[in-house]
Amino acid sequence: MKLAFFGAEGKAGSAVVRRLEAAGYDVRGIELGDEPDVAGCEAVVDFTTPEAAPANVRAALEQGVSCVVGTTGWEPAELGAFAAGKGLRLFVAPNFSIGAVLMMRFAREAATHFPRAEIVELHNEAKKDAPSGTARATAELIGGGPEIHSVRLPGLVAHQEVIFGGEGQLLTIRHDTTGRESFADGVLLALEKLGDLPPGLTVGLESLL
Repeated sequence: MKLAFFGAEGKAGSAVVRRLEAAGYDVRGIELGDEPDVAGCEAVVDFTTPEAAPANVRAALEQGVSCVVGTTGWEPAELGAFAAGKGLRLFVAPNFSIGAVLMMRFAREAATHFPRAEIVELHNEAKKDAPSGTARATAELIGGGPEIHSVRLPGLVAHQEVIFGGEGQLLTIRHDTTGRESFADGVLLALEKLGDLPPGLTVGLESLL
């Protein structure tokens, strides 16, 4: 499969591209500021910024190419409707690490047994959105409006823990991303399933597991 990859020069993007190429994908990297020409590509992947992603996705959809997006901090509903009108797919996930998705699934189950929870998410200082998309998605899954604490420091990659409290006990569910190449597992899965999704917007890697 021939892919266009927005953000191939970034830390996450470059790690994912290496894994995609190793898996046999033909990847055309498109850097920020480049003309978003995706002609001849079968899919587009975006790992850029909240400011750049909407324009990148719109350009790809206008050229008839479905998209897989790992950029958080933007609202994809309008472009999801645009994709549906063109019979294309827009898949967006707040986290492409399969371990992180399982962490959210386990947290949703734990929330039915504990009265309160709080979320702590930690990322590299270059991450622009806070709270992270994963933390917001986790909060929605467990319900109850849990407090989210965001940490941005050098040396971090992507980490999250959900702390549940009850009388006489605590339960902590934690996931640590130590290398950005782990995101490629979810991207590979999304690309494999992309053609089977209904036209329009699909959100969350959990829908593919």
